[in-house]
Amino acid sequence: MVSAIIVAAGKGSRMGTASTDKVFLSLGSKPVLAWSLLAFERCTEIDQIVLVVRKEQLVAAKAMAQMFGISKIRKIVAGGAKRQDSVMRGLAETDEDTRYVVIHDGARPCVTSETISDIVKAVKRNPAVVIGRKVVDTIKYVEKGSVITRTEDRSKLWAVQTPQAFTFSLINRAYKKVEADKVEVTDDASAVEHIGESVKILETNAAMLKITTIEDIRLATALVMGK
Repeated sequence: MVSAIIVAAGKGSRMGTASTDKVFLSLGSKPVLAWSLLAFERCTEIDQIVLVVRKEQLVAAKAMAQMFGISKIRKIVAGGAKRQDSVMRGLAETDEDTRYVVIHDGARPCVTSETISDIVKAVKRNPAVVIGRKVVDTIKYVEKGSVITRTEDRSKLWAVQTPQAFTFSLINRAYKKVEADKVEVTDDASAVEHIGESVKILETNAAMLKITTIEDIRLATALVMGK
């Protein structure tokens, strides 16, 4: 069984929309979160979805799922204080027969069913797979303040996004170790790296824009409406 965990429990404080979570903002004809839910719903490789949202949005998330016909949702659960806490809560709610897990940020609405299918096929060959793009900009390292310390070798740098996919046994073991060691990670691959396991990058040209600012809403609208 392949389970998806869609994490949408962030506050989105940089959006300047204190009264509304960013994943519930309108993006073209649908809320931000609905685009991701529909992509996973339509992907034949996905058997079930666990949706993780803020406690205050449990009712709204259930209503959204019903409105857009998301039948694969197994459970909607309240997230934790940090992203990794929310992922762990999602892992705890997956079906006991789950063999593979695909984890995605609900604030990345441009994901497609094709991309999801590609990463599921890849994780069946490699136990940990992320999608990413080679960095094309010149990257400067700044130790402190605004003075450049050095220029990084961009030929070795990748921008990693979601979805990310893993065997259930690996990602569950990784997050238990992260919790035990009280380590903070910014993505799921970092948890796997923490236990010394390898992660494969699946190169993509797809735009996996993450909604962080109001300007991102405008750009993502143009991207999704152009599908």
